[in-house]
Amino acid sequence: MPLKNRLKEYRAKIGVNQSDFGKMVDVSRQTISQIERGDYSPSVTLALKIAKVFDAKVEEIFSYEEDEI
Repeated sequence: MPLKNRLKEYRAKIGVNQSDFGKMVDVSRQTISQIERGDYSPSVTLALKIAKVFDAKVEEIFSYEEDEI
């Protein structure tokens, strides 16, 4: 999957579990888990909410990498 993320690393820095972080950004624990595993790409709105919690740029948490052929 071309969208990589550092969500788990950032979440660990503030010491919250997936459930509590989900509440902070108005999604379920399962959604946070899927994002961290790379199974789900968040909407732009959700990515911005996540970045805001960490006072970071979206690009610091999420990066897009082209698939190599």
